[in-house]
Amino acid sequence: MTRTTPPRPADIAAAFPELVPLARTATRLHPRPGSPSPRDSSVGGPLLWPAHEPWPHCDGPHWASDLLPARSPADVRQLRRLEEAARTGLPHTPQEQAEMARIKAGHPTPTGPIAMLALAQLYVHDVPVLRPPGEADLLQVLWCPFDHGEQNMPRTELLWRSATEVTDVLTPTPEPDAVQYGDYLPEPCHVDPEQIVEYPAAAELEEELRRRVTEWSTRQTAGAGPGGLYDGAQELFYHHELSLAPGWKAGGWTPWSVTDFHPQYCTVCRSRMEPMLTVASYEWQPDGPSWIPYEDRAAAASPTVYPTLANPTRISLAGGYNQQLYACPASPEHPHAALLQ
Repeated sequence: MTRTTPPRPADIAAAFPELVPLARTATRLHPRPGSPSPRDSSVGGPLLWPAHEPWPHCDGPHWASDLLPARSPADVRQLRRLEEAARTGLPHTPQEQAEMARIKAGHPTPTGPIAMLALAQLYVHDVPVLRPPGEADLLQVLWCPFDHGEQNMPRTELLWRSATEVTDVLTPTPEPDAVQYGDYLPEPCHVDPEQIVEYPAAAELEEELRRRVTEWSTRQTAGAGPGGLYDGAQELFYHHELSLAPGWKAGGWTPWSVTDFHPQYCTVCRSRMEPMLTVASYEWQPDGPSWIPYEDRAAAASPTVYPTLANPTRISLAGGYNQQLYACPASPEHPHAALLQ
């Protein structure tokens, strides 16, 4: 299904022609639950992985806690089914309540290497903003579903390959015995790529331009009502409505918060890295609905459908943040970088 982002509430490029040279194309992926095949671009779907090639594993360390115990992927999926049934008004039976209690008690934390999870695969013909090396036409992204590093987020691995070279596909896709949080297990989703135009976050603008954009943005929201998205924070109108699309996307600009602008540089050649893939917790927020595609607006008005529609992958990072993956513009084969946003 084609999905179409509505026009922005204001034409920022007409108001500030200086922004036109800074425009970048981004691809909104619009993931929606389904049953993608290894020959499809997807989030959380099976990868086009050669049967003879070893599957990546993470050596850890891996940890969980009594308050947030690890769970098996099968248990996470079962818990989602039970919670979804309750959302539609069906009460849980005593047997289902017992099953939920068992799942919430957790699974033993892995003590050795674990299989990494298939996070996404994107074909260049679907996502032309990607910059593959050589004859490669397929990007595959895997992650370890346990927190790693100072930012406490999943560790990612990226792999480029040529799809035509894969004839014997590994099935089923391997999975770890447990995940740290159910929020780190992606729901299999088809993608419906859409090309849009983005502009830098205000934090990346030259100081004088940023000042003028902020003043203009404040004037645009002068009538914002009490309790609205821009009540007391009118300068965020540009950031949230005009410059950067929320949700899963490739390319474009980084969705920095207002205070944490921190450019990433390649560890090999020191080039300033560019956004490759945004792994998002939400496709949009309830108090900022202008990014909801036309095709989803009726369903998004339903209180039972909305939660799944706004978070189709079921991924949530640190309570609602994004994981931004960066690539080196000089060479896609240089190591990528990742930052929690």
